[in-house]
Amino acid sequence: MSHVGTPPPAHLPASPWVRRVRTVGAPLGVLIALGTLAGLLVILLTAINPTGTAIGFVLASIAMAVVVLAYLWLDRWEPEPPRLLVFAFLWGTSAAVVISAVLQLFLEAWLNPAVGTGEGISPVTIVLGAPLTEEAAKGLFLLIMMTGARRNEMNSLTDCLVYAGLVGAGFAWLEDILYIANGESLADSLLTAALRLIMAPFAHSLFTTVFALGVWFALHRREAAARAGFILLGFAGAVLLHAMWNGSSLLGVGAYFGLYVFWMMPIFGLAILLAVKSRRREQQIVAAKLPGMVSAGVVTPGEAMWLGSLGTRKQAIAEANRFGGKQAAASVKNFAHQVVELAFVRDRIDRGFGDPRVVALLNEETYALYAARAASPALHQMAANRAGWPLRP
Repeated sequence: MSHVGTPPPAHLPASPWVRRVRTVGAPLGVLIALGTLAGLLVILLTAINPTGTAIGFVLASIAMAVVVLAYLWLDRWEPEPPRLLVFAFLWGTSAAVVISAVLQLFLEAWLNPAVGTGEGISPVTIVLGAPLTEEAAKGLFLLIMMTGARRNEMNSLTDCLVYAGLVGAGFAWLEDILYIANGESLADSLLTAALRLIMAPFAHSLFTTVFALGVWFALHRREAAARAGFILLGFAGAVLLHAMWNGSSLLGVGAYFGLYVFWMMPIFGLAILLAVKSRRREQQIVAAKLPGMVSAGVVTPGEAMWLGSLGTRKQAIAEANRFGGKQAAASVKNFAHQVVELAFVRDRIDRGFGDPRVVALLNEETYALYAARAASPALHQMAANRAGWPLRP
């Protein structure tokens, strides 16, 4: 028996005007303001050193494009709202840079009163001040993501890692331009670029990842003290990792490369393993919830056969594109996306987090799924053509 076209369950409020969760995102005005601030910072650097900034801009942009693409690949199973992804990167390139710079000025004046006499930045500021202020400024974005409707987007550890990674990439992009532009010669700038962009393009993202782990555990605690404790632990871990990295540069080439090979690289490897396992866990959650969704009548048995993996989802979207074009493919893709969203909310309830807010979210996501089905006639055609497109995991 097919459930296609089944009306929403009777327990849902009879209102077609239910806000869809996936429209959550940063206001356009905020994105424009942050983008303008980032542009002004680059213009300021260009006015000071046009040639160095141009070199830094090109090389840093190439390196950070690789970093961003890596996080977008990680985000394929349950893609985050584009505006929030842009918000994360722009926060790193603008707000986080300005906030950390202001905090460092005050901290440097307090830790090193001689800064005004031309003695430069103290080692204490490099080892402690910079990590404290920069990780606080970057981590503030994740704290913002824990508030309001944005919290609903933090469905999995992967989501936390993606947002942390993009904030770190944005921060690193502008910082790399600054350091490369400050080279005393072309050779000096290229050496700086090699050390920062080839050896450690993911460094800032890795530091913020530790903070993201604290946020993820905090999201799964009911007690305010426990949530605060995990956030502080994540922040302390990010600061410690950052401080060790900065400190090694003051101890000589041997210490720098030793820390890089025997500490930073293994941690980076563990972070990659954690990210891949987290994305695999997302697939497992959806696969586990599909039978219940079939029983509830929100997904048909035939649809459940292709909704459980990225490979079969791509085949279904390609089939819709074959007979219905880009619009049909987009509608099927949106339907699959809403199924994933509903699966995550059901998982949250099954794990004991079924408070009134989450129950309301369940209703919203269920309505969004039915709306996505209604907007996709291609699903009916695909059901009729089922024998014409073999599914391979």
